[in-house]
Amino acid sequence: MHISRLIVITLLSVFLAACASSNSGSVYSREDARKTQTVRTGTVESVRQVKLEGTKSPIGTVAGGAIGGIAGSSIGSGKGSTIAAVIGAVVGGIAGSAAEEVATRKDALEITVKLDGGGLLAIVQEADEAFSAGERVRLIESGGTTRVSH
Repeated sequence: MHISRLIVITLLSVFLAACASSNSGSVYSREDARKTQTVRTGTVESVRQVKLEGTKSPIGTVAGGAIGGIAGSSIGSGKGSTIAAVIGAVVGGIAGSAAEEVATRKDALEITVKLDGGGLLAIVQEADEAFSAGERVRLIESGGTTRVSH
Protein backbone atom coordinates (compact mmCIF):
# COMPACT_ATOMS: atom_id res chain seq x y z
CA MET A 1 0.00 0.00 0.00
CA HIS A 2 2.89 2.41 0.74
CA ILE A 3 4.31 2.05 -2.79
CA SER A 4 0.97 2.97 -4.41
CA ARG A 5 0.70 6.06 -2.21
CA LEU A 6 4.19 7.13 -3.22
CA ILE A 7 3.32 6.65 -6.90
CA VAL A 8 0.12 8.70 -6.58
CA ILE A 9 1.92 11.53 -4.74
CA THR A 10 4.67 11.56 -7.37
CA LEU A 11 2.10 11.71 -10.18
CA LEU A 12 0.28 14.55 -8.41
CA SER A 13 3.52 16.53 -8.21
CA VAL A 14 4.23 15.98 -11.91
CA PHE A 15 0.68 17.02 -12.89
CA LEU A 16 0.87 20.17 -10.76
CA ALA A 17 4.19 21.16 -12.30
CA ALA A 18 2.79 20.57 -15.79
CA CYS A 19 -0.17 22.86 -15.05
CA ALA A 20 1.98 25.79 -14.05
CA SER A 21 2.08 28.29 -16.89
CA SER A 22 4.24 31.37 -17.04
CA ASN A 23 3.11 34.98 -16.99
CA SER A 24 6.65 36.25 -17.27
CA GLY A 25 7.54 39.09 -19.59
CA SER A 26 10.40 36.92 -20.84
CA VAL A 27 8.43 33.77 -21.73
CA TYR A 28 6.72 33.41 -25.09
CA SER A 29 4.48 30.62 -26.36
CA ARG A 30 5.47 28.78 -29.53
CA GLU A 31 2.55 30.49 -31.31
CA ASP A 32 4.07 33.93 -30.54
CA ALA A 33 7.20 33.21 -32.58
CA ARG A 34 7.55 35.07 -35.89
CA LYS A 35 4.53 37.31 -35.25
CA THR A 36 4.71 41.08 -35.54
CA GLN A 37 4.46 42.92 -32.23
CA THR A 38 3.83 46.59 -31.53
CA VAL A 39 6.40 48.37 -29.36
CA ARG A 40 5.69 51.51 -27.34
CA THR A 41 8.01 53.26 -24.93
CA GLY A 42 7.44 54.99 -21.64
CA THR A 43 8.63 55.62 -18.10
CA VAL A 44 7.77 53.51 -15.06
CA GLU A 45 5.54 55.54 -12.70
CA SER A 46 5.23 52.93 -9.96
CA VAL A 47 5.81 49.27 -9.19
CA ARG A 48 3.70 47.28 -6.73
CA GLN A 49 4.18 43.71 -5.50
CA VAL A 50 1.10 41.52 -6.17
CA LYS A 51 0.30 37.78 -6.33
CA LEU A 52 -0.91 35.79 -9.33
CA GLU A 53 -3.46 33.26 -8.15
CA GLY A 54 -2.65 29.63 -8.79
CA THR A 55 -4.29 27.36 -11.32
CA LYS A 56 -7.61 25.70 -10.53
CA SER A 57 -7.73 22.76 -12.91
CA PRO A 58 -9.47 19.43 -12.24
CA ILE A 59 -6.08 17.71 -11.93
CA GLY A 60 -5.53 18.75 -8.30
CA THR A 61 -9.04 17.66 -7.37
CA VAL A 62 -8.79 14.29 -9.12
CA ALA A 63 -5.31 13.52 -7.79
CA GLY A 64 -6.29 14.57 -4.26
CA GLY A 65 -9.43 12.44 -4.51
CA ALA A 66 -7.39 9.43 -5.60
CA ILE A 67 -4.94 9.86 -2.73
CA GLY A 68 -7.78 10.37 -0.24
CA GLY A 69 -9.67 7.36 -1.56
CA ILE A 70 -6.62 5.12 -1.26
CA ALA A 71 -5.89 6.39 2.24
CA GLY A 72 -9.53 6.01 3.30
CA SER A 73 -9.84 2.47 1.94
CA SER A 74 -7.02 1.34 4.23
CA ILE A 75 -9.18 2.17 7.27
CA GLY A 76 -11.35 -0.61 8.64
CA SER A 77 -12.81 -3.44 6.57
CA GLY A 78 -15.97 -4.22 4.63
CA LYS A 79 -18.63 -1.50 4.61
CA GLY A 80 -16.58 0.74 6.95
CA SER A 81 -13.67 0.66 4.52
CA THR A 82 -15.96 1.64 1.62
CA ILE A 83 -17.43 4.57 3.56
CA ALA A 84 -13.96 5.70 4.65
CA ALA A 85 -12.77 5.50 1.00
CA VAL A 86 -15.65 7.72 -0.18
CA ILE A 87 -15.10 10.26 2.61
CA GLY A 88 -11.35 10.15 1.97
CA ALA A 89 -11.90 10.78 -1.76
CA VAL A 90 -14.15 13.80 -1.12
CA VAL A 91 -11.84 15.34 1.49
CA GLY A 92 -8.79 14.52 -0.65
CA GLY A 93 -10.39 16.17 -3.69
CA ILE A 94 -11.02 19.38 -1.77
CA ALA A 95 -7.51 19.31 -0.29
CA GLY A 96 -5.96 18.53 -3.70
CA SER A 97 -7.70 21.48 -5.33
CA ALA A 98 -6.49 23.83 -2.58
CA ALA A 99 -2.97 22.39 -2.74
CA GLU A 100 -2.81 22.93 -6.52
CA GLU A 101 -3.85 26.58 -6.16
CA VAL A 102 -1.23 27.25 -3.46
CA ALA A 103 1.54 25.32 -5.27
CA THR A 104 1.06 27.26 -8.53
CA ARG A 105 0.61 30.76 -6.99
CA LYS A 106 3.35 33.20 -8.08
CA ASP A 107 4.83 36.55 -7.08
CA ALA A 108 4.12 39.29 -9.61
CA LEU A 109 4.50 43.03 -10.23
CA GLU A 110 1.90 45.59 -11.19
CA ILE A 111 3.91 48.04 -13.29
CA THR A 112 2.32 51.41 -14.07
CA VAL A 113 3.88 53.09 -17.12
CA LYS A 114 3.43 56.66 -18.39
CA LEU A 115 3.53 56.40 -22.17
CA ASP A 116 5.70 58.80 -24.18
CA GLY A 117 2.67 59.91 -26.19
CA GLY A 118 0.59 60.41 -23.04
CA GLY A 119 -1.61 58.08 -21.06
CA LEU A 120 -1.01 55.55 -18.30
CA LEU A 121 -1.05 51.76 -18.52
CA ALA A 122 -0.78 49.16 -15.77
CA ILE A 123 0.55 45.71 -16.65
CA VAL A 124 0.81 42.71 -14.31
CA GLN A 125 3.49 40.13 -14.98
CA GLU A 126 5.60 37.65 -13.02
CA ALA A 127 8.24 39.21 -10.78
CA ASP A 128 11.23 37.67 -12.56
CA GLU A 129 12.74 41.00 -13.60
CA ALA A 130 13.18 44.16 -11.48
CA PHE A 131 11.63 47.50 -12.45
CA SER A 132 11.96 50.88 -10.68
CA ALA A 133 10.06 54.15 -10.83
CA GLY A 134 11.67 56.57 -13.32
CA GLU A 135 13.11 53.76 -15.45
CA ARG A 136 12.64 53.79 -19.26
CA VAL A 137 10.86 50.68 -20.55
CA ARG A 138 9.35 49.16 -23.65
CA LEU A 139 5.80 47.82 -23.82
CA ILE A 140 5.58 44.94 -26.26
CA GLU A 141 2.02 44.17 -27.43
CA SER A 142 0.60 41.34 -29.49
CA GLY A 143 -2.82 39.71 -29.57
CA GLY A 144 -4.11 41.33 -26.38
CA THR A 145 -0.95 40.50 -24.41
CA THR A 146 1.35 43.29 -23.22
CA ARG A 147 4.81 42.74 -21.69
CA VAL A 148 7.07 45.26 -19.98
CA SER A 149 10.73 44.98 -20.94
CA HIS A 150 13.96 46.95 -20.52
